[in-house]
Amino acid sequence: MTISSGELVQRNAAFAASGAFAGLPFPASDTLQVLGCVDSRVDPSDVLGLKLGEGVVVRNIGGRITPATLRSWALLGRLGQGQPPRSGHLVILHHTDCGIRRLAAYPEQLAAFFEIPADELESKAVDDPYAAVRVDAAIARHTLPSRLVSGLVYDVNTGLIEIVDPAAQE
Repeated sequence: MTISSGELVQRNAAFAASGAFAGLPFPASDTLQVLGCVDSRVDPSDVLGLKLGEGVVVRNIGGRITPATLRSWALLGRLGQGQPPRSGHLVILHHTDCGIRRLAAYPEQLAAFFEIPADELESKAVDDPYAAVRVDAAIARHTLPSRLVSGLVYDVNTGLIEIVDPAAQE
């Protein structure tokens, strides 16, 4: 189904009429950051029930921690404080039936995405969202030691999330 530009304008008018955006600060608080997948079935704000302005959501293929993701977090942190965020809760949200599994057929491109040699792809557990979220949570904890990091997996069939790798202080 294609959504026309006119339909988008109508939807935007309803959003604008709600006033939900009024008075939100920029940059948003670094209390909550969410990394999720670009899959249109898995909008992290909807899945986690976030209201506009409650957190910063970054999405990429698979919702994976990559060097590019870490560089983006560092830049986002500089928008407010002039330095990368030092605290807050980072939620890594992976999901079942993720399309990243299909990219295993393209190891060179997938390795380039992770910025690793192709022979190290197995360490990224792209076939298993539960193992992959643990891999990414470990990387985030090592790279961003002052943040709470949680690893969650969303089941696209049930609509429920599971805490696979809880934050240390939860």
